[in-house]
Amino acid sequence: MRPKRRQMGDGGVAPTLALCLAWLSPMPALAQSGASARTEIAEAVTSLRGRVVDSAASIPQETLAALSLFLGILFFAVLAAVLFVRTRARLQAVERGAREQIGELSARVERAEGLLAVDQNVLVVWPPADEAPEIKCDPGPSRVLPARRGDVLAFGKWLDADSAFELERLVTGLRARGESFNVMLRTRARGDAEPGHVEADGRSVGGRAVLRMRDLAGQRRELAGIHDRLKRLSRDVEGLHALMNVVPMPAWLRDAGGKLVWANDAYARAVGAGDLKAAIEADTPLLDDAARAQVEETRKAGGIAHRQVPVSVRGGDRVHEVWDVRAERFNAGIAVDVNELDRLRHQLGTRDSIHARTLDQVSTAVAVFGADRRLVFNNRSFRQLWALDEPFLDSRPGFDEILDRLRAAGRIQEPGEYRRWRDDQLAIFGSDRGADGGEPMRQTLWHLPDGRAFRVVLARQGDGAVSALFEDVTASIDLESRFVALTQVQRETIDSLDEGIAVFGTDGRLKLHNPAFATIWSLSGDDLDGEPHVEAVIGWCRDLYDDDTVWASLRAVVTGLLDSRESVSVRMERPDRSIVDLRAVPLPDGATLVVFTDVSDSARIERALRDRNEALMTAARIKNEFVHKVSYELRAPLTNIIGFAQLMSDGEPGALSERQREYSGYILSSSSALLAIINDILDLATIDAGVMELDIGDVDIRAAVEAVTDGLQDRLKESEIALDIDVPEDIGSFEADEKRIRQILFNLLSNAVGFSDPGQSVRITCRRNGGYHIVFAVSDTGPGIPDEVRRTVFERFESHSLGTRHRGAGLGLSIVKSFVELHGGSVDLETRPGQGTVVTCTFPARQPERAMSHDDEEAFEAEVHTFDRAPQTGMTIAGADARTGRSERQERR
Repeated sequence: MRPKRRQMGDGGVAPTLALCLAWLSPMPALAQSGASARTEIAEAVTSLRGRVVDSAASIPQETLAALSLFLGILFFAVLAAVLFVRTRARLQAVERGAREQIGELSARVERAEGLLAVDQNVLVVWPPADEAPEIKCDPGPSRVLPARRGDVLAFGKWLDADSAFELERLVTGLRARGESFNVMLRTRARGDAEPGHVEADGRSVGGRAVLRMRDLAGQRRELAGIHDRLKRLSRDVEGLHALMNVVPMPAWLRDAGGKLVWANDAYARAVGAGDLKAAIEADTPLLDDAARAQVEETRKAGGIAHRQVPVSVRGGDRVHEVWDVRAERFNAGIAVDVNELDRLRHQLGTRDSIHARTLDQVSTAVAVFGADRRLVFNNRSFRQLWALDEPFLDSRPGFDEILDRLRAAGRIQEPGEYRRWRDDQLAIFGSDRGADGGEPMRQTLWHLPDGRAFRVVLARQGDGAVSALFEDVTASIDLESRFVALTQVQRETIDSLDEGIAVFGTDGRLKLHNPAFATIWSLSGDDLDGEPHVEAVIGWCRDLYDDDTVWASLRAVVTGLLDSRESVSVRMERPDRSIVDLRAVPLPDGATLVVFTDVSDSARIERALRDRNEALMTAARIKNEFVHKVSYELRAPLTNIIGFAQLMSDGEPGALSERQREYSGYILSSSSALLAIINDILDLATIDAGVMELDIGDVDIRAAVEAVTDGLQDRLKESEIALDIDVPEDIGSFEADEKRIRQILFNLLSNAVGFSDPGQSVRITCRRNGGYHIVFAVSDTGPGIPDEVRRTVFERFESHSLGTRHRGAGLGLSIVKSFVELHGGSVDLETRPGQGTVVTCTFPARQPERAMSHDDEEAFEAEVHTFDRAPQTGMTIAGADARTGRSERQERR
């Protein structure tokens, strides 16, 4: 066994010991440096390794094992110590670097805070998460920055509206997308401080949104003010440009060098440019060189050039009135097309004939001048026109002498350059032959100071004489201007209509339309301007309403070949819930006028009003039926009360004491008043039912008035009211229901007495008005009726005492109005606060025949007899007399 253990020791312990020595051998070299040290260490390790190997064979195996374990532990201990020393050195170096960096950062922070403290500023820092921002508010003596932290982010409190909105938008972009900004903002005026400016600077720093705001001073403040003024001027310029772009007249700006720098859309259209930018870049001129030279010459003379020049517009020459003004560094100009006016003048000049050279037999003023320019002949119209004396005309004055005399007398308009104008007039005498080879002729238009206009025709004859014709064309000019104005008014009127207008010609094509037509059917103006056929228009309209019947009828009216075409009226309810009325009307010239009216709102309102009206009528009918029936139910027991009270007052049951008789009188008077109210209600119900029958006859007016006034004597005496009756003796009679007339007058007089104070007077008058009307008027001198009450005085159950002793149910004037209108008359009320009231009733002197139909009478009689029974007492109301509001007692056996 021993040799085996030695073998194991030779092959296991010795190599292990050698390996440990090999790992330990480089350790001393950590303190050495250079090639010599490394050589010595290598030799020592080789020598030691040899000795160890040699001596290892003589050491026991247990000793070798223990030695190996010890050396291993020693090796790892030394290695751990070395690593610890190295790690500690590195950590100390890192710590020293961190402390140096912290010191440097602290210094930088202190320097940054010092720099921030120099300016008056407010700092806001938003963390990456949705946390509250950190606000550093140090406005110092600034009066524009917020002094409190809570006001910093409330931009609307200390910034004006535009600046606050802009800053909100910029801060949102900064926090959401990290968009930096630097703007100058305007603040609000606070207290006695004027509005100022602040600079807002937004940055994203380390994932945080930072906003810094500081007051502006010195040149920066002035720069901010200039910036504000620039913004206002920019808005003004933008508004002016927008306005000029909608003006149909070309307008432009040129710089001092004459280069086009701005123009409106009308300018681009006038020069035929594809767009405005192209016209400006190409510097396309509106005026030719000659016209620009004329304008420049006029502007140099007067500062503002204003003259008419020919302008080439879209390939054609048109006369424009040009204004051009020089500013400090640019020229501004505008051109107004006056070609239409010149065209009208030309038409007037060529319309009148020159062939009427009849001399004294025509109404046109005619004068003939010889070749020597002296007057040869003039007619009566010429003398009347110019009011020249006979001796002057007989002296054969020259044409120039006549012009001078008319100018001196103020009978012709003073031209700007008279001599040049006169020479132009006289030039006809020396003119060569006309372009057609004939004799020259000249026509001009003279405007006289009195407003008249004359067409003057100067025509040279073959012998050198000149015929002058003066034709009054004032009416023609006025008619022409009115015609043009009427055409324009009609066009504007059609365009401003809410109804869609479309006119189709005899060829079925759209000849005229207005914007409302395109709007109702959501059509494009470009498509309609091309005169589309009716089939194309119907196809476009089918998108909103697809009904073959409607469109077939429209197609038949537009394209029909029948001699008699009929109008078509259709209401279309489209799927979008809009309602459109279509009306197609054939025109005399064969065209067709089609009108589309959007009645959606009116149709809905009509339906709502119909429903509301039906509901109101139903409510009124229910109310009238209720009042009618209740009145009948009250009338029966009330009649019994009156009857029994009358029996008691007459003493039939037995003698009454004085107090009992007084109480019985109160019962009778109150019951009678209540019965009168019920009778009035029944009368109104009868009128509402349309079955009121008037007993028409001759009414003696004075007798009716006296009967009514006699019935009021006790009340007049009790109220100390004076009654003045003003009815002519010969007023006669008129046709009416006498009972209702008395009822009307009684109600009017009772009302007037009730509103009068003791000592005042009431007046009743009656007059005939032309033999066709009878007019009753009842007036009082009471307090009058206020406006708010006047509107309801004729309403039922409207009672207003107005501070007087008058009391009532508010039916008197309603009865009056109903009975007067039932007679075919009218009621008028005039009142002034503090001056009394006048009620005027006008009746026709004669009544047409009135009769109740048999069916209405039977229905009303049945209704009356249904409600006039009172079986609990011994009395009934006579049904035949119920319509008149009368009652009678009948004993029941």
